[in-house]
Amino acid sequence: METIIQISQFIMSLSLLIVLHELGHFIPAKLFKTKVEKFYLFFDWPFSLFKKKFGDTEYGIGILPLGGYVKIAGMIDESMDQEQLNKKPEEWEFRSKPTWQRLIIMVGGVTVNLILGYLIYIMMLFVWGDGYISNDKIPYGAHLSSPVFESYGFQEGDLIVEVGGEKIIEFGTAEKRILIDGERNIKIKRNEEIISLTLSENIVSELLKNKGAGIFNDLRTYNTIDSLVVGNNAIDAGFNVGDSIVGINGLSTPFFRDFRNELEKYKSQEVEISFYRNDILKTIKVNTNEDGIIGYVIYQKLPKTVYEFNEYSFLEAIPNGIKNGTQTLTNYVKSLSLIFNKEGAKQIGGFGSIGSMFANEWDWRRFWAMTALLSIILAFMNILPIPALDGGHVMFLIYEMISGKPPSDQFLTRAQVVGMVLLFSLLIYANGMDLYRFISS
Repeated sequence: METIIQISQFIMSLSLLIVLHELGHFIPAKLFKTKVEKFYLFFDWPFSLFKKKFGDTEYGIGILPLGGYVKIAGMIDESMDQEQLNKKPEEWEFRSKPTWQRLIIMVGGVTVNLILGYLIYIMMLFVWGDGYISNDKIPYGAHLSSPVFESYGFQEGDLIVEVGGEKIIEFGTAEKRILIDGERNIKIKRNEEIISLTLSENIVSELLKNKGAGIFNDLRTYNTIDSLVVGNNAIDAGFNVGDSIVGINGLSTPFFRDFRNELEKYKSQEVEISFYRNDILKTIKVNTNEDGIIGYVIYQKLPKTVYEFNEYSFLEAIPNGIKNGTQTLTNYVKSLSLIFNKEGAKQIGGFGSIGSMFANEWDWRRFWAMTALLSIILAFMNILPIPALDGGHVMFLIYEMISGKPPSDQFLTRAQVVGMVLLFSLLIYANGMDLYRFISS
C-alpha cells in the first residue's frame, strides 16, 4: 500500500508538470495562430489510452509515461514527422512564423515550470510557514551518521558551527555547503571548545556514499523514559516513567542512541542497566527480547527554544518563496558537477529514485515540496542547449536571429536524432541504475 501511495503521488506530480509545461508551448502557439496538431500527456507510441479531437488539435493520453508533447505543424520535433517539410510552408505553420514568435513558443514550457516552482514555494510558506532546528541552540551536540567521519577529525557530540567563514544557522545545512559549494574549511564545537578543521577532497565521496545522511544525522537526547510498553520486560524489571538511563553493563551511555546501539549487542540476554531515579543512581537487571529491546519510549528532552518557526502573510511569502526557489535552482545547478565524481555517477537514478522521494503516506506538504523541486529541475534541464530539448530549439533560433538564415531542415533532423539518442541513453542508464540497486539490495 505504501508503494502504491508513493507511485500515485509521483504520477500525479509528473502529470501536472507535463501538462502545464506543454500548455506553456500550446498557449503562445495558439496566440500566434500556429496550428497545434496534438497535445499529449505521455507518449502515444505505440498507441493512445485516450484521444479526442477538438478543432484542429487531438488531445490524448499516451501509453508510454516518459513525458509528453505538443505537435506543432511545420516543426521538427520528437515525432520526427517530416511530411509537411516537403511542401510549401503554410501561414499557420511554425516555420512560417517570425523568429521572435517561434522563440516565445519554445521557451514557454520552461517559463511555466519556473514560475510554477516559485509559486508553489510562495504558497507553501503562506499556508504552512517554515521551521528549522536552530544550530546555535542545540544543547548536547549531534551523533555521527557513520564512524568513517571520525577519520576526518569529527567526534560524537560535535556540532559544525561554521563553514567557509559563514555561521551555520540551520542544523543540517553545513553538509550542503561542503558538498555543493566545495567549502573545506570548517569550525566545529566540541563541548565548549571551537576547533578548526580542513577537510580533504575525499569528504565528497564519503558524503555521496552516505546517501544524503550527512556527517551528523541526529541530535543527542538524554535517555529518559516517557512511557513503558505493556507486555515488555521493562515493566517487569521495575522501571518507572521518569527514570533516566545512563549506562549498560558498566559502560556509560547517557544519550539514547548510544544506549540503543549498545543494547542491540545483547539480544535475548540479561543486561545490567544504570539509571537515575530522583537524582539517585540505581541499577536493574533486565532481559532483552530477540530484537534487543526492553520496551519503553523515551522523552525527548530537547528544549522548545531549539526550534524556530516562521509564519508569513501572503505578501511576506512572495519574496521568501522566490528566495527558496532561487536557492533550489542554484543548488541543483551546482550539484550537477557531482556526476563527474565516481560515487556521484553511482547515485544517478531514474523514475524509481524520484518516486522514492515522495512520502509513503499521503502528505500534501511533502507532495508540493517535491513538485516544486521537480518543476524547477524540469525547467533547467529543458533549457539546456541539447537537440531534442527546448534549449536545443532555442539555440538554433538564436543562431538564425544572428546569422539571418535558419539551419537546413536536414541538419535539424539529424540534430534531433542525435539529441534523442543522447536523452534515451541517459534515461536507460538512470533507470538501469535503479534496477541494479533494487536487485543488489
